[in-house]
Amino acid sequence: MSPSLDRPLHPVRAPGPADPAIRAWGRMRALVVDQHDRRREACEAVGLSFVRVKALLEVAREPGTLSDLADRLSVDRPYATVVVDELQRRGLVRREHHPDDRRCKIVSATAEGERAAATARAILGDPPPALRALPPEDLAHLDRILASL
Repeated sequence: MSPSLDRPLHPVRAPGPADPAIRAWGRMRALVVDQHDRRREACEAVGLSFVRVKALLEVAREPGTLSDLADRLSVDRPYATVVVDELQRRGLVRREHHPDDRRCKIVSATAEGERAAATARAILGDPPPALRALPPEDLAHLDRILASL
């Protein structure tokens, strides 16, 4: 017997006040994405699209091959190459021979790239005023909960 096309294969719970996980997720998403999304500000500050900002942050955090970067960004290698080409053209990253495999290149941030990454990191990492206004014990509790997820 085949499943009915009229009903989903997996039951879907309607979001609402009775589901605390959906309610909490919605509030976290609203706080971070809807009310205090700093991606545009970071992009404007360093003059890059957000995928290029993410790539620069990754390379500044840990240099690696184009394949490594593609995996960390969840993009295909040709697109990672396009992104790195643009970052290199702007003087934010450099490609150097891999010490163990001359066929590969290691992508790392230049000094200017490190400064741009630090600017973006500072903007993206600045908590919204509502979070800063919480009492220290509430922040500690929230931090413990989020660290456990």
